[in-house]
Amino acid sequence: MDLGIAGRKAIVCASSKGLGRACAMALAEAGCEIVVNGRNSDELARTAKAISQSTGAAVREISGDLDDPATREALIAACPEADILVNNNGGPPFKAFAAITREDILKGVQSNMLTPIALVQALLPGMAARKFGRIVNITSGSVRAPIGGLDVSSGARAGLTAFLASAARAHVSDNVTINSIQPGTFDTDRIRSSLERTVAQRGIALATARTEAAARNPARRFGDPAEFGALCAFLASARAGFITGQNILIDGGAFPGAF
Repeated sequence: MDLGIAGRKAIVCASSKGLGRACAMALAEAGCEIVVNGRNSDELARTAKAISQSTGAAVREISGDLDDPATREALIAACPEADILVNNNGGPPFKAFAAITREDILKGVQSNMLTPIALVQALLPGMAARKFGRIVNITSGSVRAPIGGLDVSSGARAGLTAFLASAARAHVSDNVTINSIQPGTFDTDRIRSSLERTVAQRGIALATARTEAAARNPARRFGDPAEFGALCAFLASARAGFITGQNILIDGGAFPGAF
């Protein structure tokens, strides 16, 4: 399917690896010019080179922490007329509820709510004026079904989801959509760190922990980041202009509800 976004400009946050990288690759394959971002400049450069070589797309790198206003300003300066914004940022680490501090909460809210809101507020007016915009927020399946130990992440990402709900309805008539994707268990560094925690707690082999975790999913596997990227690219496409304010779960059927 031609997604109708060849030549469009996209900012993909936290895209040096994992789901963000998959989104950047999928958008580049659709013909977009890409601005990628990450905190590790060497890793970011490798990602930008890989995307460019694989797709022929123009790729620009902006290194830095998204929670730093200077990094956000650099992103916007690199692509002031962005047509597509993919909001992504690192999530708070696993932590028992009783151990969560006020500082933990404030940091999580900054990273997973305030930072993406700041980017939306900066770029949405231009999208509306140009009559095309696609904003995709990468949140988490834990927004829909909270997971113990990820309380800060669940709360902050749920806040982002609710905060942008009215803006999604207000700007769809400008051909600007705002949606979120809620990933379940994907084969990324984040799941690997979770598996390593299981290994340490139970004293089992990493391969065993991985097999057991995959078997708990109805699909009997982890998600492929490329599958996530493909969904992101569709939501960012010209074909998805009637989809807005939606929170799309992609988890292999792990969430047991019908709605």
